[in-house]
Amino acid sequence: MAGTLKRPPPLSPEEIQARVLHRDGLILVIDKPAGLAVHAGPSRVPNLEECFDALRYGLPRPPALAHRLDADTSGVLVLGRHPKALAKLGRLFSGHTTEKTYWAVVQGAPPAEEGVFDKPLLKLNSKTGWTVKVSDKGQTAVTRYRVLGRAPGMTWLELKPETGRTHQIRVHCADAGCPVIGDRFYGRPEPGQQLHLHSRAIVLALSTNKPPVVVTAPPPPHMIAALEACGFSPST
Repeated sequence: MAGTLKRPPPLSPEEIQARVLHRDGLILVIDKPAGLAVHAGPSRVPNLEECFDALRYGLPRPPALAHRLDADTSGVLVLGRHPKALAKLGRLFSGHTTEKTYWAVVQGAPPAEEGVFDKPLLKLNSKTGWTVKVSDKGQTAVTRYRVLGRAPGMTWLELKPETGRTHQIRVHCADAGCPVIGDRFYGRPEPGQQLHLHSRAIVLALSTNKPPVVVTAPPPPHMIAALEACGFSPST
């Protein structure tokens, strides 16, 4: 609209391009920063989609989101570079043939060294927003977990969701008595503390005659201290 001031994207072209982890003819995989929504939604907040024009790499249109991450979650995010690629990715994600791996540092500890969280989850809408809770009336939700390290009062977990429910990992961890550190919805965050949940890796079988695409994202700066306390080193 004429006369409307257009705000600059939250990341410069150089900043978003520096976050590209993988690029081919079909997809881009980027390292999403924590604290930035992937798309505007009703609130029209600054978001990652505003940066996508800098990721055309010669194509006539920007890439588009193939899936979502919470605003407070960092890490691996897949974009389709054109409609055909997005359709293919849609089939992969809806068929649950992709393998997603998350890292979290949680308060306390889960009930075992490894196991499955499988309580159904129900999304509740209200005038003030929405939330998710464990409920027999909810949808099937399955998250496999494994302890990777421990420190006093906290645990470093690897989590592999087999379903894609909203806030699945966060609600499952909170229900098990080990909420994700910094979770302002389901945990006990301290002032200024960011969510310690990271989309660590993804495996995408894009072709039947080529090896799957495997992409890993380094943990974000705000998680490093807790991860190192639990035994993480940069070579992990």
